[in-house]
Amino acid sequence: MPTARPVINCIQKLVLYETRARYFLVGSNHAETKFRVLKIDRTEPKDLVVIDDRHVYNQQEVQELLSRLDMGNRSKIGQKGLSGLSRAVSAFGIVGFVRFLEGYYIVLITKRRKVADIGGHSIYKIEDTNMVYIPNDTVKISHPDETKYMKIFQSVDLSSNFYFSYSYDLTHSLQFNLTLLKMPSEGLKSETFGHGRQESFDIFEDEDVTAQAGSAAGHYGILNEPSLKYAWNSYILEKVKAAVHQNWLLYIIHGFCGQSKLLIYGRPVYVTLIARRSCRFAGTRFLKRGANCEGDVANEVETEQIIHDASVMSFSAGSYSSYVQVRGSVPLYWSQDISTMMPKPPITLDQADPFAHVAALHFDQMFQRFGSPIIILNLVKKRERRKHERILSEALYSAIAYLNQFLPPEYIIQYIAWDMAKYTKSKLCNVLDRLSIIAEDVVKRTGFFVNHPDFYCNTLRPGERWDELGGYNQNTCRLQTGVLRTNCVDCLDRTNTAQFMVGKCALAYQLYAIGVIDKPRLQFDTDAVRLFEELYEDHGDTLSLQYGGSQLVHRVKTYRKIAPWTQHSKDIMQTLSRYYSNAFSDADRQDAINLFLGVFQPSEGKFHLWELPTDYYLHHKNTMELLCPKRSYTHWWTPEILNHLPLPYDEVPCTENLKKLTVVKKLNKSDEEIDVYTEFFRPYELSCFDDAFCLTMTNSAKDFMPKHVGIDPSPFTIRKPEETGKSMLSNKSNKEEAVLQRKTVASAPPPPSEEVVSSSSEDDSGTDKEEEGPVSQRSTPVKITEFGDKLPEDSSQSPREVYMNPSGLLSEDDLLIYKRFVYLGQNQHKVDICSQQSNAKELDNIMTIMEAVSLFSQDSIYEMHLADLDRKSKEVFDSHIQTGKGIIQPMCKDDIIVYREYIKNRYM
Repeated sequence: MPTARPVINCIQKLVLYETRARYFLVGSNHAETKFRVLKIDRTEPKDLVVIDDRHVYNQQEVQELLSRLDMGNRSKIGQKGLSGLSRAVSAFGIVGFVRFLEGYYIVLITKRRKVADIGGHSIYKIEDTNMVYIPNDTVKISHPDETKYMKIFQSVDLSSNFYFSYSYDLTHSLQFNLTLLKMPSEGLKSETFGHGRQESFDIFEDEDVTAQAGSAAGHYGILNEPSLKYAWNSYILEKVKAAVHQNWLLYIIHGFCGQSKLLIYGRPVYVTLIARRSCRFAGTRFLKRGANCEGDVANEVETEQIIHDASVMSFSAGSYSSYVQVRGSVPLYWSQDISTMMPKPPITLDQADPFAHVAALHFDQMFQRFGSPIIILNLVKKRERRKHERILSEALYSAIAYLNQFLPPEYIIQYIAWDMAKYTKSKLCNVLDRLSIIAEDVVKRTGFFVNHPDFYCNTLRPGERWDELGGYNQNTCRLQTGVLRTNCVDCLDRTNTAQFMVGKCALAYQLYAIGVIDKPRLQFDTDAVRLFEELYEDHGDTLSLQYGGSQLVHRVKTYRKIAPWTQHSKDIMQTLSRYYSNAFSDADRQDAINLFLGVFQPSEGKFHLWELPTDYYLHHKNTMELLCPKRSYTHWWTPEILNHLPLPYDEVPCTENLKKLTVVKKLNKSDEEIDVYTEFFRPYELSCFDDAFCLTMTNSAKDFMPKHVGIDPSPFTIRKPEETGKSMLSNKSNKEEAVLQRKTVASAPPPPSEEVVSSSSEDDSGTDKEEEGPVSQRSTPVKITEFGDKLPEDSSQSPREVYMNPSGLLSEDDLLIYKRFVYLGQNQHKVDICSQQSNAKELDNIMTIMEAVSLFSQDSIYEMHLADLDRKSKEVFDSHIQTGKGIIQPMCKDDIIVYREYIKNRYM
């Protein structure tokens, strides 16, 4: 049966060569064994002429081609010193081609940094770019406003939170990418794929893909069109999309990407958080509110958390799980007037929409991408002295009620309205407890994605929570159907906390599904949750800076009532920074985004971008049309989408979706275009450790693990703040402040419960703090005994005496077991001290001591017998030791064959 694999982009290294008449862009794969050439004409002052050479060169052929170009472009044959072909720029990808009022520019990625790895597919962050002007000086037409447009365009900092990958589609979720690979083989052989660009534009002419199509056994490479909603350079690539091969096209996303490593007794589990920001109706905080006429909302971000066992890299053999949730502005026509220079400008509904036309378009898009059910978590205030946020809450409820009356009952939009600000101010209510209940209910309804069927342990030990899990179950995997959409006014502080709690609940189910924990539940103050919380805080800070101009004002620690006493001053500074950005710099940032995304296209005879009083008509295209097409007021959905619910229409193998696929068939499974193993490890290339292990994790579980001997190293053990290796109560960059905060927290009295409500302000204000208690009353999570009972506060014994003398709390049998383990621990410390002071001659004595420590059977955690080694393994080990001492053994026949194969692939 043929298998499908993702296609790896064969153009990962670029070199731009320059002559007076042309630019030659030479692209190669990572191993530099296959090359392609792109010719760019420099004699056209305003037009872009790009010619893609269809031939695929090897290393020798491309060197000969460059030599001929060098000799042919010299002014005199044989002249030295004046080269006809000069090397201009080295790059890693093309961002796009852009033109303002003069000629075209080419934007190249000159620096990159690996930030994540998913199944061997590397994700890179753009570190630096370079804009190269294409026309030469003889044909250049100068314009006085060209420089100003260029500065506006470059104010979109591509080195800030833009990401790309050569082999993984970042614009789609992991569920979409893996579902694509599990498509039935009948679909792969269908003639539907023959209508793509691959039939008329093959990358390897010598392989005769068409003639081999009838072969039963083969390995297919599948390449899908990206989601243009999240591809931020789709506009500047549109000019050359139809003229060049698909490997030249590299789509980038904007948002956040972070990865942390969770070590579970040596088993590595990667936790990846990817946030993809929509490029439609994109902008800054007060300048982009609500939705446009096409149903696209402001500050729309799709957040996906991916969990996978890093010990197995393959998508087919490994364990991978993902969960997706969305944030976005309230889908209505509303705005806030910032001309009043108020911290909280009044909210106004710009247009009357009695039939919820814009909300219908928005939720129709969500049905298409995520399926059903669509769950709305509205955190906007419902009770206020002066009507402000309540305007949005009432209008959103009316819109959803209107739309639901025409939907089938099983697919209605589920609406959860919860005034988070009201619960925050109340001293009797726990915000995070309430969010935990909501998160549990949401995850049960939507389910999550796992790429394999349930493990036998899930069937052997079924639980009520696991049996009630929703989603769509297949024989080979679990699918997430539907999504949670969270919103407040800004979709920043409150939304990030709510999304963290939902993500924490989903994380427990994901770890349970891949066989890491025995129950789908995680507690606060564990290393795993601390790591996940810090990852979500980085995620929230990044998204808040992009939209609001400052970092998060209120975090999870604020709602848990464990924020340090210095957090108040930091909150005030973040609020002032957000206000300054909104008042003085957001207009320039909005102009830059409009120019980068092609919302505004400069041309002769038009007003300039900085002369426009507003960009309203640029984002609302219906204002420039006399007759606008309208949908039905009752059947507001797309019929094809509703017919396939609860599955998302984008993942259904229908004819329309199959036309978006490009299939390249390869008979060799080790072909470098589809072989992720060769792409990641490069077994026939001499590489250094810096290149092979260049990924720097955001966090690792070892940063939070205790440094003391004898404490359980499990990342799921509840710890006190002073036990952790990295305090979550402090700023990452201030160690002295961290020590002071730990002392302050240690002196605080214990709270009545593990999660304590925090009095905090809302997203867009810092004034609702009347009921907040003094700093000294803040408390930390209570120390819980082995039996789950809290220590009495009025106990005469100190906490140290209670924990060091458990005789008053344990029975005789339990005390006997306790003393036995204490004895084992004391002997183990003696073994450690002896091992540090002894030399190699005393190894036998130490082993004797180790055997006397434990009374367990053989091969326990204290005693283990070495496995018998055969002669060949011993020779390999001895050779390794001798090589480390500088004694090189002669190469055997197999080593010589491998070396010759490397030389052949690399240089011949």
